[in-house]
Amino acid sequence: MPLFKLRVEVPDLELGRAASDIIENLTEPAPLAVTLFELHPPTFVAEAYFDEPPDLDEVKRRLAGRDGRLAEASIEEVPEQNWVALSQAALPPIAAGRFVVHGSHDRARFALRRLALEIEAGEAFGSGHNATTALCLEALDALARRRSFRRVLDLGCGSGVLAIAAARVAPAARVLATDSDPVAVATALDNARLNRVAGRLQVLDATGFRHPVLRRTQPFDLVLANVLPGPLIDLAPALRGATRSGSAVVLSGLLNHQAGEVAAAYCATGFRLLRRLQRSGWTALVVVRR
Repeated sequence: MPLFKLRVEVPDLELGRAASDIIENLTEPAPLAVTLFELHPPTFVAEAYFDEPPDLDEVKRRLAGRDGRLAEASIEEVPEQNWVALSQAALPPIAAGRFVVHGSHDRARFALRRLALEIEAGEAFGSGHNATTALCLEALDALARRRSFRRVLDLGCGSGVLAIAAARVAPAARVLATDSDPVAVATALDNARLNRVAGRLQVLDATGFRHPVLRRTQPFDLVLANVLPGPLIDLAPALRGATRSGSAVVLSGLLNHQAGEVAAAYCATGFRLLRRLQRSGWTALVVVRR
């Protein structure tokens, strides 16, 4: 039996997220899967798969109710046995600094590159196709060019892509990754094995710093936190306590207009702003513990 792919091309990530949210809330029929990826800056594409075709006019009406630029949607039929492969094959490799993030369909092209990371877009956030992940990878690459790290933490690791990248670029470091979502923890573990760093990367089911392993491993030389502005602000005091003078923290998951408030919170907590990176309406901040 065939499946049906709904596709919406949008002019920026904010509208892409809006389109994805609208599609995810469809119920008759409900989507089997929804993906959002960067086509070419700043354009994004939202895609969803259904086991029966949704009412395209109704979908367009709902999308246009959010923004008129979302009204152009299309549906095509795809063979059931190929829909996952087609979805993944649509995602091109992403270069971020020296890192290249790719799916299994590009394994042969990048298998011999030390800083190539194989991550499938799936249930856990962080395939590299989101601007915030790419910005974090760029920041990590720039930091690793200038210094070495012994203890690295990826807070809210999702797919584990940042922790895996840290394990690759800092082979002498002990790398911890945490997430409160069991799906993300399992996915990160699978990706660590796939990328041959499972022996140097420990994944924990934890929220914030409430885990004995995190307390024993402090202070961290580098923390990567690609989450949301509210949690980042709340974490500022704990991050100060978990780092030492000179430690670097990469903060992302921030729309451009949210970055100032987060930077101010960290500067008030004992950090200084080292660098600000921006792409497609999103910002990553690199701060250093005083």
